[in-house]
Amino acid sequence: MTLRLYDTRTRTVRPLQLQRPGHVGVYVCGPTVQATPHVGHLRSAVVLDVLHRWLLATGHTVTFVRNVTDVDDKIIHDAGHNDEPFWALATRMMNAFTRAYDAVQVLPPTVEPRVTGHLPQITALIALLVDNGTAYESGGDVYLSVKAVPSYGEISHQDPNKLRQGEADDTLKRDPLDFALWKAAKPGEPQWPSPWGPGRPGWHIECSAMAVEYLGTAFDLHAGGLDLVFPHHENENAQSTAAGHAFATTWLHHGLVTAKGGEKMSKSLGNSVLVSDALRQVPAPVLRYALGSAHYRSTVEWSDQVVADAAAAYDRIATFVRNATEAVGETAPVEQPGWEEFAAALDDDLGVPQALAVLHGAVRRGNTQLADRELAGLAGTLGLVRRMLTVLCLDPISDWPTSGSSELTPVVDRLVALVVDARAQARERKDWAQADALRDRLTEAGIVLEDTADGVRWRLA
Repeated sequence: MTLRLYDTRTRTVRPLQLQRPGHVGVYVCGPTVQATPHVGHLRSAVVLDVLHRWLLATGHTVTFVRNVTDVDDKIIHDAGHNDEPFWALATRMMNAFTRAYDAVQVLPPTVEPRVTGHLPQITALIALLVDNGTAYESGGDVYLSVKAVPSYGEISHQDPNKLRQGEADDTLKRDPLDFALWKAAKPGEPQWPSPWGPGRPGWHIECSAMAVEYLGTAFDLHAGGLDLVFPHHENENAQSTAAGHAFATTWLHHGLVTAKGGEKMSKSLGNSVLVSDALRQVPAPVLRYALGSAHYRSTVEWSDQVVADAAAAYDRIATFVRNATEAVGETAPVEQPGWEEFAAALDDDLGVPQALAVLHGAVRRGNTQLADRELAGLAGTLGLVRRMLTVLCLDPISDWPTSGSSELTPVVDRLVALVVDARAQARERKDWAQADALRDRLTEAGIVLEDTADGVRWRLA
């Protein structure tokens, strides 16, 4: 089955169309490195990492471009309040994002271009737009004329005439909907030379210039959050179209992480859950599971319950992999019934919830085989489970080599061991009532004991 994705421009789920067979060019709007990352930023990285890994797993080569906006109004403002250069703040925050990506095993991009490293490409693209008459200089600024782009509105499906209503007037613009490609220098702000005088690029133009630099004027997939559809991606598409570029064939947008009550998570609202804080509370693979288990187009309302559900689900997987590996040893990934269903789920608009349902079904089957000592069947199931986990980057052995159940929940592991020992002592003195009571208490807590020939094992229910 060919990978099918929801294209925002056409509002349809359709096959991913490639410029070159076997190769996928992906451009992702990365972070504006103004502040430390919150879990909403990390959700974008995780869901697109699953896409990246699935493309690789299905035999594609991938050029994955994720930009960094390292100069803009917010960075300049915050750096000024910190009494530090804009580049120092941007570098610190970029390093914080890199640590966050690494913590949840996000694959590094092929290239991670920064705005400040691509001023020649940006000014060259603006000059092209001025020369062909779709952009104009005014007071040291340069604006794109939205009227010069008949297709404006095709990404966000909005009528430009209605968008003009209520727009604040700007005497430098010919039309209120026109947007800045170049901003004239202001006192104390960073600036670069250009044909229109010193200044810095507008937000939208940077992505068009960097995408073309690394992927060409026509490429396969442009991705980002739903909050970028308008104005950022609409304007990006408009200026690229005005330059004569085919640009992105498919536009993919993922849902956001919201705070309690569905409120958008953002620094300005003061409701962000920082990745660094989350990682002090939640093991990294559990955080990855929590951020990546819902469908990419859905909204995730962050809560303790979301984290608890993810912890229980991941620990169930990790416990099975640990116990099954102890029983049968390391196994190679195998082709087994279940893989085709898993692959079909991911090929159908990256259906991670359906893929996880297949995975958990295999884990339940494996636990039954483990309890019944069906070791031949168990070896095949374990291999299948680990193959699926590798795609999702959730394998507790290869992806998280120190994150077995004992490492994830050391206190619980020790407490369960104490109860198991107490139960064994009760059975030795034939106090069956006490032994059963101890087992029942664990069952009430969601912990299942399994009496096997090799001793007592435990797993989450």
